[in-house]
Amino acid sequence: MSGLIALFDDVAAIAKVAASSVDDVIGQATKASAKAAGAVIDDAAVTPKYVAGFKAERELPIIWRITKGSLRNKLLFLLPAGLALSAFAPWAIAPLLMLGGAYLCFEGAEKVAHVLGWSHGHEDHPGKEKVVENPASLEEEKIKGAIKTDFILSAEIMTISLAAIPESSFWMEAATLAGVALIITVAVYGSVALIVKMDDVGLAMANGSRLAPLRAIGRGLVRGMPGFLKGLTIVGTAAMLWVGGSIIVHGLEELGIAGPAHVIHDAAYAVGHAVPAGWTGFTEWLVKAAIDGVLGLVLGMLLIPLGEKIITPIWRRVFAK
Repeated sequence: MSGLIALFDDVAAIAKVAASSVDDVIGQATKASAKAAGAVIDDAAVTPKYVAGFKAERELPIIWRITKGSLRNKLLFLLPAGLALSAFAPWAIAPLLMLGGAYLCFEGAEKVAHVLGWSHGHEDHPGKEKVVENPASLEEEKIKGAIKTDFILSAEIMTISLAAIPESSFWMEAATLAGVALIITVAVYGSVALIVKMDDVGLAMANGSRLAPLRAIGRGLVRGMPGFLKGLTIVGTAAMLWVGGSIIVHGLEELGIAGPAHVIHDAAYAVGHAVPAGWTGFTEWLVKAAIDGVLGLVLGMLLIPLGEKIITPIWRRVFAK
């Protein structure tokens, strides 16, 4: 009997360790996902355009296929690549992260420049074929384009997440990155599905509800969605510039160039301690985020000629067909 009780004690202990490990994985995955906020918000802001123009009954199937492609990008390609990088070339993580940060700055600055009329952004470019396709072919092209775009953003998300994971065992890193992939994908494409169908929900409420308040809410949803999507794009752009600038500053610090990080920290500290005590932490974060965002915008603006004149034409030529 004593042996059986000891066995139960051992099983209970193993179960506690397993539960603790699961909690650790979920906690680390959640924190790492939060670090990738800029790319995540931009992903959610960009994706709805891929279902624009299709019949309502095709919207969710298209999003589901993009979701599966996104998971395939993260779990089959980027996760093994990230683990290999961590195991065999950890020195390369900071430079790659800075490269991804520069990409975020470029993307964010290009959106700003497009609004100001200084850049064509992602509009149709000269020489792009304009072919009237049947709906099935068009749907396939849209899905392929969305999954390609997702791969770029997912690579940035996974790299940021990998850098945010505390040093741990191979399996802990693998489980955490897998958790990040699932959390981010569900959050992004679940949100996209809600956003895309919200106007349909509003229309159904406006036309089918017997209660006047519900009809009013439905009309408000229909009228408010264009503004909401525009606001989401603005927030996504600001987040990209903030995160991109922050990555560059942190990367420079990792490479031994700590001056910019110290200047930003001192400025945020000075402003934060000039306001009432209850607002100190928030003010410090806000000032730091604002400075990082401005730096990201400046860097992105400098990168626009390089991106539009050299990198983008090469990319289009390589992936033309």
